[in-house]
Amino acid sequence: MNKYYPHLGSPIKIGGLTFKNRIISAPMSPPDFGPDCTLTKDNIAFYDLRAKGGAAVITVSEGIVDMATGRSHTKQLALDNPLIRPSLAETARTIHHHNCYASIELSHGGKYAGNRTQDEAGKAIKRYGPVAEVLPNGAVVHEMPEDLIYEIAESFGRAAALVKSVGFDMCLIHAAHGWLIHQFMSPATNTRKDKWGGKKFENRMRFPLLVIEKIREAVGPGFPVEYRMSGAEYIPGGYDVNGAVEIAKMIEDKVDILHVSAGVHENRETFVITHPSMFLEHGSNVHLAATIRKHVKTAVATVGGLNDPDQMEEIIASGKADIVEVARQLLADPFFPKKALMGKKEEITKCCRCFTCFNSFLTNRVEMCALNPVIGRELDHQYSFAPATPKKVVIAGGGPGGMQAALTAKSRGHEVILFEKNSRLGGQLLSEEFVPFKEDLFAYAVQQAKRVKKSGVDMRLNTELTPEMIEEIKPDILVLAVGARQIIPDIPGIDSTNVKGLEAIHKKDPEVGKKVVILGGGLVGSELAVYLNSLGRDVTLVEMRDDYAVDAPEMHKIAIEKELRNSKVDIFLKTKAKEVTDKGLLCIGPDGKDVLLEADTILLAAGMRSELETVEKLRYSAPWSFSIGDCFKVGKVVDAVYGGYYGALDI
Repeated sequence: MNKYYPHLGSPIKIGGLTFKNRIISAPMSPPDFGPDCTLTKDNIAFYDLRAKGGAAVITVSEGIVDMATGRSHTKQLALDNPLIRPSLAETARTIHHHNCYASIELSHGGKYAGNRTQDEAGKAIKRYGPVAEVLPNGAVVHEMPEDLIYEIAESFGRAAALVKSVGFDMCLIHAAHGWLIHQFMSPATNTRKDKWGGKKFENRMRFPLLVIEKIREAVGPGFPVEYRMSGAEYIPGGYDVNGAVEIAKMIEDKVDILHVSAGVHENRETFVITHPSMFLEHGSNVHLAATIRKHVKTAVATVGGLNDPDQMEEIIASGKADIVEVARQLLADPFFPKKALMGKKEEITKCCRCFTCFNSFLTNRVEMCALNPVIGRELDHQYSFAPATPKKVVIAGGGPGGMQAALTAKSRGHEVILFEKNSRLGGQLLSEEFVPFKEDLFAYAVQQAKRVKKSGVDMRLNTELTPEMIEEIKPDILVLAVGARQIIPDIPGIDSTNVKGLEAIHKKDPEVGKKVVILGGGLVGSELAVYLNSLGRDVTLVEMRDDYAVDAPEMHKIAIEKELRNSKVDIFLKTKAKEVTDKGLLCIGPDGKDVLLEADTILLAAGMRSELETVEKLRYSAPWSFSIGDCFKVGKVVDAVYGGYYGALDI
């Protein structure tokens, strides 16, 4: 537990992720995008700086799901432009370098589309909202026809699928502040006469629920979906916090976080409630989240002008919210989370809520902060590294991430001590020693181990790091690279002697029988099927999903398909394990009927789970720690290596 802020610094499981603390970097506009509405190097540097600062999640703002009807200003990303993929992928990867999860805001301006931009022909964008109306500025709004309602909902799903495919870990639905989804929810703006609106609450919620449905269909389970809503509108005829409670109750089992903000962005009176001014007390909108949290089981986040870690700790500890989200504070001091959780709150530069950032954004379209001259110039400063101040660094785990972290930290002049509980460095890569098509990957692990030894890193093999050891060494930084453990399915008979884990194939002669059923047809299971088939084993591959090796890179998937197509491997898709018996694996087939797959050995390849127990045991034993590789997020070798490299550069 964090000794300074035990609640704010505690982890929380959201969907398939475990956040390292309770702080999320809320959506905020970066330096202006390129002319094609994709992210530039300046934009990526903007989010990179936030990721270095210690928040659990960095949320990119703001993605428009349909530019033809939904763009309202120039600082918005075209998620329907295929050319955006490279910049999105680079952004997600950059955020991951710093032990953070990457999220992105999915939005549509609705009737406010075109407020501060024009289409390519120089004409105002045709605006659609729940109803036909004329805005105070004279802009004409058309009632959104039903076919367009369905199309926009589909565009949210397509955008979610896109961001997941390029490496984002979660997404945020922008259903607050008067944008399209909010317009449909609000009794003040949705007075339609059909099933999509009017006085009936269920009708006004039909479109938001459809959007959530399309997103969930696109991303599947385990991919967290955050729903940003106004806890009260503060406009005539709008809903209050009681109305917000009803909204939250209707959607809580369909999303993973209820992100409670306030107000309507295009209303001048509520703008300074949405973004609390210096005339309001800090945490002025927390009561909205606190009220909603009393009525739901889903995690609730609060946002709005928060800048004090003591207050944030109290918010979490008292149960007003589960998560705090900050935006302007991370302009004033991007390293606010790290300073707070290291007990250095006196070094924090607090946002003074002067609105210099908003004024610059609204008038000149550039980013700046009155208190932080780096903001808007992140790329200029990104590689201006001063010589590293030597620190004592302890690394737990000698896999690919731990080895790379050791090499990079040592090259920067730090004192590095690397602990590995086994007799060799290499981690999971050592399991590839006898797999012919993995020989180059195994060779890489051997070479990295030699480099670590040659570098002068203090290697302590056959030694599992403990909190007591850390206390004795007194390092400045602790790097956690302790990997992941196998997932053991909870089915009857799973502890039988004919069930083997992956360690069974870590030998020249795999300890499996002649007839093998592999439980789990992801990348690992599919590669195992290829390998064991090449050794003459009778192999059956079982996968719950409708395809195998879905987590493989596209070109590698093609190669696996070719190998399996030319093999004698039997593949059972849409098939769920039910029970291990002395004859093999009893499953439920796609037709719902039982099917017995006979086998001498059941080989588990059902996935890996981050070694969070070890992380939690060690993480607060040093002044600052961070996780890399599989114990941060189960991934591939590249994720571990990049995590080690960039993590060590941050020291």
